[in-house]
Amino acid sequence: MRIVSLLPSATEILFAVGAGDDVVGVTFECDHPPEARTRRIVSTSTLPEGVRTSPAEIDRLVSARMAAGEDLYHLDRGALAGLDADLVVTQDLCAVCAVDVGTVHDALEYLACHADVLTVDPQTLPEVLTSLVTIGAAAGAGSRERAGRLVAELSARLDAVRAAVVRGPRVPAVPALVLEWTDPPFAPGHWVPDMVEAAGGRCVLGRSGERSFRTSWEDLAAGPAAEAEVVVCAPCGFGLDESARLAAEIADRVPAGVPLWAVDANASFARPGPRLVDGVEALAGILHPGAVGAPAPSLARRIR
Repeated sequence: MRIVSLLPSATEILFAVGAGDDVVGVTFECDHPPEARTRRIVSTSTLPEGVRTSPAEIDRLVSARMAAGEDLYHLDRGALAGLDADLVVTQDLCAVCAVDVGTVHDALEYLACHADVLTVDPQTLPEVLTSLVTIGAAAGAGSRERAGRLVAELSARLDAVRAAVVRGPRVPAVPALVLEWTDPPFAPGHWVPDMVEAAGGRCVLGRSGERSFRTSWEDLAAGPAAEAEVVVCAPCGFGLDESARLAAEIADRVPAGVPLWAVDANASFARPGPRLVDGVEALAGILHPGAVGAPAPSLARRIR
């Protein structure tokens, strides 16, 4: 089978379930595992290079292009045509995350390509685990079996975290403010509130299965920020060093005395794949270090 993945998370899943050798096309963001970088890139960003340094500029450009109905990603039809794909994996969840599924169908029709298109749209943590099985099944019998084993392993790790943070007298859920963006601030959505709950916390902003949404520092100060006992900076698409830099920039907006952490959002929060469980374990270390130990320094860093 020849598979094109238009999602970094799907690429990770395909390699994790043993279908990596079948992956022939990926996006410019597919960087895990490193071997994914050796595949042909069929999807790139239409945003100018260098814009990643400024969250405010990214927000301005993305908002303007979406308001104008313009695409944020470019699908290279020429590259896609040369890959003779049997399966294309994409999503219809977020226009900021990947090529629109309608664009994919149009391209395949234009190329007279009869590849199957699998659209995965997990919106909660349990749905992410289910999507692993869905993608594994589409990739073949062997991958389906490996996907089942992988989900069992990930579920066991989640159960171990939940058990650790409630061991002995019940440990109260820690009110946590997770920021999916910093300028402007965005509430977390989809699976992130589930991650916080699994780690023994309670999201003071954002709900499981719902979209993230824009807010303001004034609104945060009036409620969620004052309620939070921990603030976690998890800007979508940013690694740990970048997250730490952005967290430092907002430190004066976080109530004095409230711990401020940065996490590797790109690896373990933003992509709905196996590494979300790494993110849950990191959150548990942030919220309940006495129960599970400090978070891995490669995934989380205390700023204040």
